Amino acid sequence: MAATNFTQQISKLGFHPEAAQESAKHTLICVFLRGGADTTNLLVPYADDAYYRQRPNIAIKRPGAGSDAAIKLDDHYGLHPAMQSLHEAFKDGRFGALQAVGTDNTSGSHFECQDQMEHGEGEGAAPVGGGWLGRFLRARSAEKQSPLSAVAIGTALPESLRGAPSVSVIERLSDIAIRAKKGDPAAITSALHALYGADVSLLGERGRDTLNLFQQVSELQNAAYVPEHGASYAKNAFAEGLFEIARLVKARVGLQFACIDLAGWDTHFFQGAAGGLQAEKIRTLSEGIAALDKDLTGHREAFTVMITTEFGRRLYENASGGTDHGRGFALMALGNRVCGGKVQGAWPMETTEEANPLGPSGIKPEVDYRRVFAEALRTTQSMSEAESSLVFPATGLQNVGLFF
Repeated sequence: MAATNFTQQISKLGFHPEAAQESAKHTLICVFLRGGADTTNLLVPYADDAYYRQRPNIAIKRPGAGSDAAIKLDDHYGLHPAMQSLHEAFKDGRFGALQAVGTDNTSGSHFECQDQMEHGEGEGAAPVGGGWLGRFLRARSAEKQSPLSAVAIGTALPESLRGAPSVSVIERLSDIAIRAKKGDPAAITSALHALYGADVSLLGERGRDTLNLFQQVSELQNAAYVPEHGASYAKNAFAEGLFEIARLVKARVGLQFACIDLAGWDTHFFQGAAGGLQAEKIRTLSEGIAALDKDLTGHREAFTVMITTEFGRRLYENASGGTDHGRGFALMALGNRVCGGKVQGAWPMETTEEANPLGPSGIKPEVDYRRVFAEALRTTQSMSEAESSLVFPATGLQNVGLFF
């Protein structure tokens, strides 16, 4: 079904996407790989012999060594073979990565590093209220925001959206509904409109916002949605969440931020190489993002995907056939506003040398993650310098060149 038909359907049902605020023409989709993803096996540094010496069992073969070998990107990096579905976007210059991104937290704690990253803080700095996306939305609070301005796919509010004036946490759009015993919520809705309609307090405003959300989602569900351009979403929670995000983007409901997690990256044991536990997780990630991108082919000026994790893994494989907690990682992004077709950032070779007195470890973090987040907001949401100082206090965050 063509996107224009979907838009026409929701317009006929009384929902008018042109009424969405002008500032919400672009959606930043934030994907968090929880558990510390080993991005060294996603973006394989096949030109570095130390990579193969330190990973005798879990390294990905050099390009050209068979169907389970890395997919060549340049003279240094290759994609994990399970990322084949994103190779075309890389060749088109729409998918790219920045190497050696990280926090300054050295604890190795999943909780601490995730918490710091989602709050947009630095180690030892004064705590800031809420999450980095929540603060940005508060800075824009003078503009009308709907409950669909920010959506988290899942069952819990991510810390990054903490403090947002309005946010919805859902697994699927069908979760948002007024339940009535007799199956007809009209009487309940009418009574609630009467209750909140004349209430000028904050409670009344929030009540009206919630009722408007119910109405918008009901109208979206009444409009049949079929993925376009041959896109096919897998039957897993991650892909199904991306399906919901795609139709919100197409419906132009004013969606500025969509957050979705893909957990299970803490691969201390039996990580595998081209196959195995991590490979299945990589396939879920890449095929889900590729399906979203294909589905939104006609809307590519309207969204950007940013993929992060809390930290990377160490270079050497451990005695259990896995990898232990490291520091830096490769942050990836997809979209028409991404400087794709390349892996940016220097490969910090000194951390891979066996002669290192500290022992072979992981990637040295050389790029403060907040620089990437700030650039994403400048690019996708036109964040001003005044807003930047509120979102990331006391930091002069220069662009990194991943987005334009």
